[in-house]
Amino acid sequence: MCWVFLGSWSSTVNVLLSIPTSVVGTFIVLYFSGFTLNTFTLLGLSLAIGIVVDDAIMVLENIIRYREKGLAKEEAALVGSKEITFAALAATLSIVAIFLPVAFMKGVIGKFFFQFGVTMTVAVLLSLLEALTLTPMRCAQFLEAGERSTRLGKLFESSLGALRAFYERTLQKVIQQPWTTCGVSILFFLLSLVSIKFLKKEFSPAQDQGRFMIRAQTPIGSNIAFTDAKFKEVETYLEKRADIERYYVAVGGFGGTDVNAGIIFITMKPQGQRGIDPQLKREPTQQDLMNLVRTDLNQITDLKVTVQDLSMRGFGSGRGFPFEVSIQGADWKQLGELSKRLIDEMNQSGLVTDLDSDYLVGMPELQVIPNREKASQHGVSLAAIGQTVSALMGGIIVGQYSEGGHRDDIRLKILDEGGTRLERLNRLKIRNNRGELIPLSFVVNIDESPSLLSIARRNRQRAVSVYGNIASGKSQQEAIEVAVQKAKTFFPDGYILEATGSSEDLKKTFQGLIFALVLGLVVAYMILASQFNSYVDPLSVLIALPFSISGALLALLITGQSLNMYSMIGIVLLMGIVKKNSILLVDFTNQVRAEKKTDLRSALLEACPIRLRPILMTSIATIAGAIPPALALGPGAESRVPMAITVIGGVLVSTLLTLYVVPCVVQLLKRN
Repeated sequence: MCWVFLGSWSSTVNVLLSIPTSVVGTFIVLYFSGFTLNTFTLLGLSLAIGIVVDDAIMVLENIIRYREKGLAKEEAALVGSKEITFAALAATLSIVAIFLPVAFMKGVIGKFFFQFGVTMTVAVLLSLLEALTLTPMRCAQFLEAGERSTRLGKLFESSLGALRAFYERTLQKVIQQPWTTCGVSILFFLLSLVSIKFLKKEFSPAQDQGRFMIRAQTPIGSNIAFTDAKFKEVETYLEKRADIERYYVAVGGFGGTDVNAGIIFITMKPQGQRGIDPQLKREPTQQDLMNLVRTDLNQITDLKVTVQDLSMRGFGSGRGFPFEVSIQGADWKQLGELSKRLIDEMNQSGLVTDLDSDYLVGMPELQVIPNREKASQHGVSLAAIGQTVSALMGGIIVGQYSEGGHRDDIRLKILDEGGTRLERLNRLKIRNNRGELIPLSFVVNIDESPSLLSIARRNRQRAVSVYGNIASGKSQQEAIEVAVQKAKTFFPDGYILEATGSSEDLKKTFQGLIFALVLGLVVAYMILASQFNSYVDPLSVLIALPFSISGALLALLITGQSLNMYSMIGIVLLMGIVKKNSILLVDFTNQVRAEKKTDLRSALLEACPIRLRPILMTSIATIAGAIPPALALGPGAESRVPMAITVIGGVLVSTLLTLYVVPCVVQLLKRN
């Protein structure tokens, strides 16, 4: 891109040298800050590739412009860099202003954004330092500029000249009707916001990591042997699949206490080695295999299977499912009934799959309640009742003995003569204070009722969690909103529904990013106002921001991407980088007016076409830097694509509209 626009290998190498300077310098800061190479630091560096060259391009292009006018290398480097210094400084500081609030987000996700914000801030600051020092120095020594001799160079030069002439003609017409131009652009922005309704909203997109987990459960009361037999049927199914590389089964859970449940970890073969699935007629993705496994394994009798995508676990607490809500209230039985009804309602909505809850009813519990009146009549003490029942169920310690230096307990336990627990209790007899044997059933009431395997609390209330996966093609936020709406229709007073886990992270992240975005715009306005020494010029610069949001939303809609944490970061990133074009136009217009003492419209018509080339170069450079992440190459690409698509769409639309809307806004705000 640099070679095509500037027609010189020396200028191309000059720009490219700004990349290692900024990136390697950023690595040094990351090292001494104690950061790691993780998703967010590497994502920041990959996107910074297209941004760190912008300052060098702005300085280099302006120096070449003076070289083309006939100035010597050193003089062109001095004059060109001095003229563009203010614009480069303002553009870089406006990016830093956007990322400073992001770096101070709270919570677990704030730790990740802090590293992302620091990475981007350091990279652009180093690029500014490089552009204002090393780039002019290299230009003064090695820069070559002149008439292009190649056919391609002449063709591009003539095309760029024609484009500049077209822009100048259209700008003359547009600038004569500033109110109409601004009105149409505002209408376009408002209409683009409608696309939010059609975008999926989720905390993080599902990734094809080739790994997922299966939770399987046999009916309550099943012993470990029965559960193990069912899991062997699952293993037989898994062994037949050619797309699975290996699996790991834990029957009874890792503690072995869940005798009717177990966990299976699946690792798929790498993409390109999975073969063609006979049902799908193509190579299966991770989501495809999860759907097939869910359908096929649930057909096994006495087995309930839930599939969990490990890439959707989020960055916070919870079970790691994308849909997770907590029902809170006072009564356990009521909580269980509400959780079952919510699961039924959400299953009917078609927004979620694999729904389950942690309201797990265990084996029926036998409650032995002494009848004090009857016990007194038969001369039976409560201690005797407790001792007899304990001896049956778990045994009691009746003494100790020592042998070989060790002291051991002597435990007495009644022999198991068969029958159910209730029958065994009814056979027991207790000796009263007169030495008579009294049947246990004469002095106690035995109640058999369901028991819970675990009791959970949240916000000092009893709580039941309902969790599951989002159905294919559905929105995580929509599922949460529907769950909240349905809960309001049948939840009694005193019972509430609250998003937890990844669902809670989604809400907090969006709120934090929006707050950081607003605060960043305020800080950016303050910095620009202090630099331009004007209350009006920053408004002209910031007018490009709404159009970048329009481009980002439309790009996400066209490509079928969701509005998630990564695309929101892309929007925040756009708020910093798209201001460069406006700054170039406004700053150079002010310079032309100050030098030539001309009116505002004449200054705009002269300055804007001159700044067309650096605007196109910086915009194309940013887009070029975002293209590799947008191509969805390699593992984990699903998290990089939304951010890259956001940047590409936002820069494209904002660049086009900035060239026309900003001059109109400047004319309306600065009439003198």
